Amino acid sequence: MHQPPLRLYVDSVYTSPYAMSVFVTLREKGLAFDTVTLDLDAGQNQAADFARLSVTRRVPTLVEGDFALSESSAITEYLEQVYPATPVYPADPKQRARARQVQAWLRSDLLPIRQERSTLVVFCGQKRPPLSPEAEAAANKLISAAEALLVGNPANLFGEWSIADVDLALMLNRLILNGDRVPAALVDYAQRQWQRPSVQAWVNLPRPAL
Repeated sequence: MHQPPLRLYVDSVYTSPYAMSVFVTLREKGLAFDTVTLDLDAGQNQAADFARLSVTRRVPTLVEGDFALSESSAITEYLEQVYPATPVYPADPKQRARARQVQAWLRSDLLPIRQERSTLVVFCGQKRPPLSPEAEAAANKLISAAEALLVGNPANLFGEWSIADVDLALMLNRLILNGDRVPAALVDYAQRQWQRPSVQAWVNLPRPAL
């Protein structure tokens, strides 16, 4: 099947966890794509040209020919349907649903962690002060859920690797890479996920100095 040209809009400092999730999906699927950066601080995502492409005016946005789609979960699910040869979700419907559950939860909950441990910690080496009581409670919730999902210390969440593993590892790394307390088994899991070539391709993108 001929692949239409793909274009992925991401933030100019490559710190969006959602852009990373789509970037990794494209790399895992072996799809050729161009990366276009937008300076969000300068409001480039509000420009008229981009607004015509992205209803939400957010990154990531994927453009395929005359089709454009925003919101990372929608993009990865679309790519899974259209380019199924190399899956990034479990084949079993129940396990696939659980992977999507993990993704939806990480995107909609744990706000204190995202506020106090921005991805500048993960990708730029920034160090942040100790967690507030609210963020500590969120961290305990994350750790408890991750331990329940990874009981027995499997290599991946649902047997074979899925994109949900990257999303979970990223959330854990917000804590781990700041030096916050995380159980050793979860540290090992996050480090293992971080070594995937597709993940390293994003981690090693050139970023401006803070």
